[in-house]
Amino acid sequence: MPAAGGLLCGASGLALLVAATATHFWVQRRAPGGTASLGLWHGCLGGQCHPHATTPALLEATRVLMLLSVVAAAAGLALGLSVGASGGRRARARVAGATLLLAGLLALLGLGVYSGGTLTLLGSLRGSWSFSWSYILGWVAVVLLGSAGLFHLCAASKDPSPESSEIGGS
Repeated sequence: MPAAGGLLCGASGLALLVAATATHFWVQRRAPGGTASLGLWHGCLGGQCHPHATTPALLEATRVLMLLSVVAAAAGLALGLSVGASGGRRARARVAGATLLLAGLLALLGLGVYSGGTLTLLGSLRGSWSFSWSYILGWVAVVLLGSAGLFHLCAASKDPSPESSEIGGS
């Protein structure tokens, strides 16, 4: 059943997306005081984390795109869970699929903005910084959310039940 795969991928993608957005290991480097890391919300050095002193536009754009992606993924997952309810299953599965694909696209845009902007922002220091596990979780979430959306769209196109017809009869 493709919808079950969509729910599994959607739930996993949402969990990874929340973890990536909330944690502060997007880029990391070894520093004299310990490990330094930067996330969307905080920068940390030697275990001491502080909010960013200034917030460049690229960081704001990434924050907004990642938060919108989390909201879209949660909505898509909720719609995917409601597909089993009576009436209009095909339409719900299509909307769930489209919403999960949108969540993946928003996260993809956020990660792309961060990728390009961080290299520019770090300038000559970029050789000492490397992308870290929070950033990688975001990319895995993009793949899972895209897969979840495709699973739901496939489930909608293969649903033979009469109550899920385009007319939406009960």
